[in-house]
Amino acid sequence: MKYGKGIFHGFAVSLITTVLFLQGASANGLPSHAELKEALKAVVKEHNGGFGFHMWATIVDRDGVVKAVVFSGKDRGDQWPGSRVISAQKANTANAFSLPEFALSTANLFSAVQPGGSLFGLQESNPVSPEIAYEGSSEKNGTEKDPMVGHKIGGVNVFGGGLALYNSEGRVVGALGVSGDSSCADHNIAWKVRHRLQLDYVPAGVSPSKDDNIVYDITNGTSASGWGHPQCSPEAAHIAREFPRTLPVRTKK
Repeated sequence: MKYGKGIFHGFAVSLITTVLFLQGASANGLPSHAELKEALKAVVKEHNGGFGFHMWATIVDRDGVVKAVVFSGKDRGDQWPGSRVISAQKANTANAFSLPEFALSTANLFSAVQPGGSLFGLQESNPVSPEIAYEGSSEKNGTEKDPMVGHKIGGVNVFGGGLALYNSEGRVVGALGVSGDSSCADHNIAWKVRHRLQLDYVPAGVSPSKDDNIVYDITNGTSASGWGHPQCSPEAAHIAREFPRTLPVRTKK
């Protein structure tokens, strides 16, 4: 009888482990590979003010560990191959430079890191790990077994597409990085994906709407706020400026 209980206990532990594995990143309050891919594919079909290209997206947890990497096309070659690592770099950046009470998107960093800016040199501070970025079989890229998953990728990116993730309790749980189109469209897509995932309980930020939205205030090469991003297209800028009305960040419960 005692032996039977041991077998049952072992089976129960194995079952729980399997369930957690299938849930993937969601066990840590982050979306699973399937959830991220579904959200990305839906948003890419919308008008985002860019070229309409397919995209890469990466999720990291609060420690900067990659939890999921996905693409929106049918094959890994349907997106810019170089954007896979860039998406991870953006996720790492947004996580690394956002706080429990204050969020900075990668778009917010563009002007601040230029010569004379308040964060000049930041982009050199946390380099991407090439061993992690390019290890493993390319056939696994963008799958649940992407070689970056489970590792700290590093990297600092200073244009649109990276956003910190805040749960309904207002806790920062990691970040999302998106790449594959213009940097402005990347920001718009990331914003929409985060909203779909319901991880946009952003506490505060540098934008006029007091969140981490992209800021378009550069005139003659100078940002009025110090947090501005270049405009890629009037369409992309219009979409982003409307976010406080169309897709506002959520309020902590």
